Amino acid sequence: MTFFKTACLLPCLAAALLSALGAAAAAPLSLNNAVLVSRPGELPAAEESAAVVLVEEVAKRTGVTLERRSTWPDDRPVIALTSEARVEGWSHDIPAGVPDKTDAFGLFTDTTASGMPVVWVVGADPRGVLYGAGALLRKLEWGSGRLGLAGPLNFTTSPVSPIRGHQLGYRAAANSWDAWDAAQFDQYIRELAFFGANAIENIPFQDDRRAPLMKMDRRDMNIAMSKICARYGLEYWVWTPATFDLNDTEKRDELLKRHEDLYRDCPELTGIFFPGGDPGDNPPELVLPFLEDLSKLLLKAHPKAKIWLSLQGFTEAQTDYVLDFLNANRLPWLGGLCEGPSSPPIALLRNRLPKHYGLRMYPDITHNKLCQYPVPWWDQAYALTLGREAINPRPAQYAYIHNWFQPYCDGFISYSDGVHDDVNKTVWSALAWDPATPLRDILMDYTRVFFGPGVTYMAADGISALENNWRGSLADNGAVMGTLRLWRELESLAPELAGNWRWQMCLVRAYYDALVRARLLNETALESEANAALLRADTLGAGPAMEEALAILGRADTEPPLESLRERVIELYNDLFHSIGLQSSVEKYGASGAERGASLDFIDIPLNNRWWLEDEFKKVAEMAVEADKVARLREIALWEHPGPGSFYDDIGNTAKSPRIQRSEVFFSNPAEEARPEPLFWWWDDGKSRQRLSWQLTMDWPEAAVYEGLDPDAAYRVRTCGYGQEILSADGVRLRPEIDGRGLGEIKEYAVPAELLKDRKLTVTWDHPEDEKETPWRQRSRVAEVWLIRR
Repeated sequence: MTFFKTACLLPCLAAALLSALGAAAAAPLSLNNAVLVSRPGELPAAEESAAVVLVEEVAKRTGVTLERRSTWPDDRPVIALTSEARVEGWSHDIPAGVPDKTDAFGLFTDTTASGMPVVWVVGADPRGVLYGAGALLRKLEWGSGRLGLAGPLNFTTSPVSPIRGHQLGYRAAANSWDAWDAAQFDQYIRELAFFGANAIENIPFQDDRRAPLMKMDRRDMNIAMSKICARYGLEYWVWTPATFDLNDTEKRDELLKRHEDLYRDCPELTGIFFPGGDPGDNPPELVLPFLEDLSKLLLKAHPKAKIWLSLQGFTEAQTDYVLDFLNANRLPWLGGLCEGPSSPPIALLRNRLPKHYGLRMYPDITHNKLCQYPVPWWDQAYALTLGREAINPRPAQYAYIHNWFQPYCDGFISYSDGVHDDVNKTVWSALAWDPATPLRDILMDYTRVFFGPGVTYMAADGISALENNWRGSLADNGAVMGTLRLWRELESLAPELAGNWRWQMCLVRAYYDALVRARLLNETALESEANAALLRADTLGAGPAMEEALAILGRADTEPPLESLRERVIELYNDLFHSIGLQSSVEKYGASGAERGASLDFIDIPLNNRWWLEDEFKKVAEMAVEADKVARLREIALWEHPGPGSFYDDIGNTAKSPRIQRSEVFFSNPAEEARPEPLFWWWDDGKSRQRLSWQLTMDWPEAAVYEGLDPDAAYRVRTCGYGQEILSADGVRLRPEIDGRGLGEIKEYAVPAELLKDRKLTVTWDHPEDEKETPWRQRSRVAEVWLIRR
């Protein structure tokens, strides 16, 4: 053997030796034929549930039913569960070292006794045993008739945040669990606990509509959810706004009576969350006395329960009133404040709130737009089709948001309206337990426990890929097709998961994203071709040019791309309705509204300006003079193409706004007020015929920057949006020569020649001072900006 070959072989041998040593150190532990041992006698509810959960969940995954005993076998592997330091009659010493903290647990393996492995699940308290059982399920290697661990376990852990929960409001507005029965809630709550959730929040009163899919009366489900939480030792909270004027004594007394009945009905009740706004519009002078009256009813039935208040929608003066009141008065019934959408900044609340009160987040993890944490610079094609409440795994963004805010608060109970945000719930739960947990570890635990060890790594990466599908310009994101290819490969690898609703959600997103991209590319090209036809109106005539353009645009229907993807999306949404009650369509599956996750209803919505063009053509046809028709068609065709030396930006569109200063990533302050974000407007039930650029605006971008200008040319700034505008160029306030203020109307400004000497121009906007109290839907905004070279 030559020196070169020997030198090359030595590192390989070393690597192989290290690998072998690692395998020996982490030899797999077989738990086939294992016995589950729990201490004799009646166990606390959470500890008993931990044993039941392990037996049932192992049986589902392997087909093997663990035998359960209170005595120790000599010849079989053991999984031992306990919250006690010593159990009479057990010949084995229980491992020590679990922190003396609420919910803490340890997982230990012992292979010293007669070669039979023992897996210890030791809790600092009964609920700690439940979380230990969940952690063990996340680590188990399993298959049909097979159960084991990849290697020994030896660790203890305790949660950082004392409140770790999710809102599962049983009401008509939900997009899935309004179709559930109590057994489905039991299973889902159990699975949330796998990752450390300790609180469930219901919505017992608000929205009295009876959903057609409901299998149980709301009052009965309120009680059932309380019993489920009691069985698992979890906290049961309720979200109870007052959507009327609290000066109305009749309605006030009626709501107090409904609360009293609820308190009497529920065996477990931990917290009452009263939102100051969203919904509700009562001043704190009325809210605080009402909550004190509530507390008297609450403490009779549940002496340890607390009331929590959010300041959502409160003015600065109202916020000061509440915080000053709490600093001057100690309210024994008040647990603390909740920070949610439209609340005062969390740092302000934490700094001014007395330390004996808690501060809990109410994060919106369920929506994608028109919400607290929108997808950063989402492509409009997704916003039009997938909508506000689509299946939305956003693990990286939400991990960042959670860890940004975690030091300020005592935890969270998230706002959720369905299972579509299931990955987000898992990420928040796991990070509330330990913010230092690597995100990929969380995703691998998720895919291992719900999809199986065989696809753990690929599926974890597949979930991350779904989030990356939503980054930036969709037309430029070739990875979308790679994500679909990955999930198609996973489909072929694990056909047994076809009925798994979490699996179905990932698949439908992969197919839907790829379909939307294919349609976007096709319909963008069709609009360009149609515009080219309009530019021939001077030779063809206005009428024939419009007819040709309409025929071109119509090919989106007659020659659609990748129709097989569309068929698969429809099939998967049907599967999801039957597997988990996900309502992807108002008409077909009973969704409570188009904005409530009804993505299937928008699968064919135009992704170009086809509808707007059709309407404009009707207006053009009514013009009396042919030259005017031709001029208008030319204006329409060149809308986004103002000519050499000129520039156009569709301000909120990540694919069409290269000159707009912005932060497209979420690695900045995630508080609502931190950075301007695009706003996707919701008009005409999501099917507006307005020009797409007008449906995507910003209050005011940071700046539009133009470079390489001709200092000897004349330029004009043109904008299109709504309302008033305070615009400056290089810090010089410009006055509009044209000042259209209606939707789609134009403003124009002449640029002073002296500003162009450095060949650069920076356009900025100021917020109108007189709109601070204006409702956000009526505030001025800008949609498009041109720099026109004359």
